Amino acid sequence: MTGWRLLLTRPAEESAALACELSSVGVYSSSLPLLSIQPLALTGAQRALIAHLDRYCAVIVVSKPAARLGLALVSQYWSQPPTQKWFSVGVATAQILTDYGLDVSYPQSADDSEALLALPVFGQAVACDNPRVLILRGEGGREMLAERLRDLGAQVDYLELYRRELPSYPPAALVERVKVERLNGLVVSSGQGFEHLCQLAGDAWPQLATLPLFVPSPRVAQMARNAGALNVVDCRGASATALLAALREHPVPAF
Repeated sequence: MTGWRLLLTRPAEESAALACELSSVGVYSSSLPLLSIQPLALTGAQRALIAHLDRYCAVIVVSKPAARLGLALVSQYWSQPPTQKWFSVGVATAQILTDYGLDVSYPQSADDSEALLALPVFGQAVACDNPRVLILRGEGGREMLAERLRDLGAQVDYLELYRRELPSYPPAALVERVKVERLNGLVVSSGQGFEHLCQLAGDAWPQLATLPLFVPSPRVAQMARNAGALNVVDCRGASATALLAALREHPVPAF
């Protein structure tokens, strides 16, 4: 496993934490953040969703930035949050919510909305009269989760807390980083992270598409294959634990 040399593409703070965990087991990594989190200014109507948090039977938090920004907003309105169930799609997001003292559940089989919807405890939380669900997310996220909930008869509100942007890099920054540091694997943590990877790669994408690409879910794996990635590894989660397990199971490519 120590032969891996990975490109990390998460936001800078998250990449730094992941790099430390990888280094502790002898895995080399280089960080080129492809997602920059920009908090959004909230309207009065959006703030009212948190002020009236007690009207929701469940709150879903789809990412770590959504958890941090959402809890900062909750603290402005609630000295003690209401007692509804909270849900996340990943263990790291769940930990942020748990540390705040919330009752949190998350799927342990995969980090995606499909796995969340399959949780029995989630079905129980929305099995009430006139269920209302609040989803904390970034701007322009997936609609599947809300659509499925509405099919179950739930009213769904979104609170979009941030925008994901591609940081500014010179055109050849990605290819040069891979070449100079002799990287032999790419890691993305979301569908938008993969889209930004392709965008920054530009005409060099076919060259990079031959490298092993570690992704967090079947959905992102399919996105990558559809874009021409030739060696996609679904880690079944975005955590360091999931990535390390995938690295152990796959041989280091020989170049």
